[in-house]
Amino acid sequence: MFASISKKPLWVSLLIALGIIALLVFGFFSSLDFFTRHGDEVEIPNVTGKSLAEATKMLEGQGFNVSIQDSIYRDTIAPLAVIKQFPESESRVKANRTVYLTVNRAIPPDVVMPNLVGMSVRNAAIVLKQFGLKMGDTSYRPDFAKNSVLVQLHKGKEIKAGVKLPMGTSISLVLGSGLSNIDMAVPDLIGLTYADARDLLQTSGISFGAKVLDPDVKDTTNAFIYRQSPDRSTIDRKVNRIRPGQMIDIWLSLKKPVRDTSAQQQRVTTPVENNY
Repeated sequence: MFASISKKPLWVSLLIALGIIALLVFGFFSSLDFFTRHGDEVEIPNVTGKSLAEATKMLEGQGFNVSIQDSIYRDTIAPLAVIKQFPESESRVKANRTVYLTVNRAIPPDVVMPNLVGMSVRNAAIVLKQFGLKMGDTSYRPDFAKNSVLVQLHKGKEIKAGVKLPMGTSISLVLGSGLSNIDMAVPDLIGLTYADARDLLQTSGISFGAKVLDPDVKDTTNAFIYRQSPDRSTIDRKVNRIRPGQMIDIWLSLKKPVRDTSAQQQRVTTPVENNY
């Protein structure tokens, strides 16, 4: 064949060569549809909200490959449920296409508890949301800082800032309700440990104000109160009055103060003491 072609004029050989090249190019492009399955497209089903196992079975059953692209956490969605898919549902793609899934984490990640004490309840709710936590129940106790956070609680116990918690944990808040209209006698805290005095004040709606520590006091829990302001009694031995929501300043020492028993006896027999 090549011998017969070589005997033909050059221009004929060129035409034959061009014809062969044209046939090859035409054959190549004609076969692209077959190899690439042009026009052979399928619709991607909607697997959002389904479990990972169910979504994988559905997609692979229709000839798709499945790959987990990312995982995030949302406490309103079941663990390992599909949150997002790409390509999106109802998209038409070629068979054997990979569908990328974003799933909900099975175990919530840990987040750090913020310090909410002193914030308004509105700001506390915003901060909790920013940290991935939820605001739980709110309760009130008398305090001059109305609607401010006094205590932050987790499962009924006070929780400090910096503690790690699972994302989505509910945090309960104790808020100030303002000063009460009912006054009461100033409690006598002299000689009590800080822990005992704290328990006593919690039942009366009064809180600590300033705490002045002696230089050798490192742990306030077992330190003794040797001075308070306002005092239990006035100079003329009348009982001071205080409203729930107000505060008492205290001075703490490692040594338990010694009471003047004679003065105490006189104070007990004061007529004012019979008012409560």
